[in-house]
Amino acid sequence: MTKVNMKVNISGVELKNPVMTASGTFGSGIEYGEFVDLNRLGAVVVKGIANTSWKGNASPRVAETFGGMLNSVGLQNPGVDEFIQKDIPFLRKYDTKIIVNIAGKTVEEYCEVVKKLATADIDLLELNISCPNVKEGGVSFGTDAKMVEYVTKQVKRVSKQPLIVKLTPNVTDIVEIAKGAEAGGADGLSLINTLLGMAIDIHKRKPVLANVVGGLSGPAIKPVAIRMVYQVAKAVGLPIIGMGGIMTGEDAIEFIQAGATGVAVGTANFINPTATMDVLEGIGKYMNQYGVEKISDIRGIIA
Repeated sequence: MTKVNMKVNISGVELKNPVMTASGTFGSGIEYGEFVDLNRLGAVVVKGIANTSWKGNASPRVAETFGGMLNSVGLQNPGVDEFIQKDIPFLRKYDTKIIVNIAGKTVEEYCEVVKKLATADIDLLELNISCPNVKEGGVSFGTDAKMVEYVTKQVKRVSKQPLIVKLTPNVTDIVEIAKGAEAGGADGLSLINTLLGMAIDIHKRKPVLANVVGGLSGPAIKPVAIRMVYQVAKAVGLPIIGMGGIMTGEDAIEFIQAGATGVAVGTANFINPTATMDVLEGIGKYMNQYGVEKISDIRGIIA
């Protein structure tokens, strides 16, 4: 296989290749160390980190469904202080970039996490705006363009690292939401997060998940994700990390041709611990097959 150039630039940070992990599906990499050479990844996107530890939702909180899975884990995490103390030193043993996903129930909580990470040895921040806005009665931050702009602007004011905003697909117009993030000063975008779904155990006559509804991920959502990446890439001037059902290198190429600069592998990690490596090798195979020298040559080529 001929050596190809897979380097990408996300918001001023150069990655050796576009392949990274999707937040919440890879922990901080510790769990996957025996299966994956973290040195080969473009970046590790860690689980959502809040200002204090979160217990998450009640069980059962994961359910298999046709073409994917439902989850309502509830962003269980140990809190930013423990993350800085334990996880960053572990990840810095490897030649990969660190992207920290930020969780919070209020704008103030987001900002507190970001302030604590200001001097931490990390490369990028990913703002999860699918959390419920407690002060607004539980409505997600990410479903209103003006709220997205406001939250992004407030967090951007205190962030020292480039800020990527992760968008929820549970909206009428994803472009409007993306423009809100851009107006707020976002340095990049991640999309898509999970689609809202539900499953029922017809024998027990009750919802499968304790939280009743959860986030649908996996191959079932890939066409929606590609459509949204394509629309957003045409509408804004920010780099995009595309995700949603990526299982193979060919899946990743679809996202890149739709306009994504990077790609994140999520649900695939649960059924195939080496999924990120398979995707990376698949991208290289595709580039060799079609004589693509630089990955940027095929980015956003779909008219």
